[in-house]
Amino acid sequence: MKFNRILLKLSGESLQGKQGHGIDTDRLNDYARQIKEVADMNVQIGIVIGGGNIFRGLSGAGKGYDRVKGDQMGMCATVINSLALSSALDAVGQKNRVLTAIRMEPIGEYYSKWKAIESMQRGEVVIMSAGTGSPYFTTDTGSSLRGIEIEADVMLKGTRVDGIYTADPEKDPTATKFHDITYQEVIAKGLKVMDVTATAMCMQNNLPIYVFNMDVVGNLRKVIEGEEIGTLVRN
Repeated sequence: MKFNRILLKLSGESLQGKQGHGIDTDRLNDYARQIKEVADMNVQIGIVIGGGNIFRGLSGAGKGYDRVKGDQMGMCATVINSLALSSALDAVGQKNRVLTAIRMEPIGEYYSKWKAIESMQRGEVVIMSAGTGSPYFTTDTGSSLRGIEIEADVMLKGTRVDGIYTADPEKDPTATKFHDITYQEVIAKGLKVMDVTATAMCMQNNLPIYVFNMDVVGNLRKVIEGEEIGTLVRN
C-alpha cells in the first residue's frame, strides 16, 4: 500500500489534546513531526483540518446563531487551525502552503486545484482551509471534495480511534472493528465515519477512505508503509 499522493483529514477536536479546548501545542507538534516524516518519504500531502475545537457551525445554529453565519465562523476556525499547523510545520523545517476556499489574502492564497497540485509536486505540504467555502457543507465533505480534486490516491482520516467499529468503542465495550467495509455498508448501517454527503462523493469518485488513530505517534508512517492498523472503506 504505497501512496504517492494523500489527502490527510485531521479533526479539530484532536488538536485539543488533553486540554479539552483550543489548540494543544504538544499535539500540534506531534502532528507536524509525523507529517514531515511522511513528506520525507516523497509522499505528496494535502491536508484538511476541521474546526470543532474552536467553533462548530451546526451546534452554533442550535444555540441561536444564523446557520450560514455559524458555518462561516466554522470556516474561519479551520483557517486558524491551518495557520497553527503551518507554523508547526515551519518549525520542523517542512515547506508548506496554506490555501483558503474564501479570499483571505495575505492570510492564505485563494485555493485552486492547479495551485495545490503544483505546490505538492514541489514538495510542499498543502493545507486547504475554509472547507468548501460554502455553508451547509462539513469539513468531511470539504476533504472529500479536495481529495477528489487533487487526485489523491486515498483519504487518510486521522481520528481518536483505530478504525471503524460496529458502535462507538468509547461508549460500547462490545463494539467490534471492521478490517474493511464498503461505502454502501457505511451508509446503510449509519456508521458515523463521515457524513453521508462526504461518503457518497468518495463512493461516486472511487476515493478510498482509510480511518486510523492519528493520535498515536508513528501511525501515519505505518499507514503509508502498508501496516494494517485501521479500517479501509472502498467500493
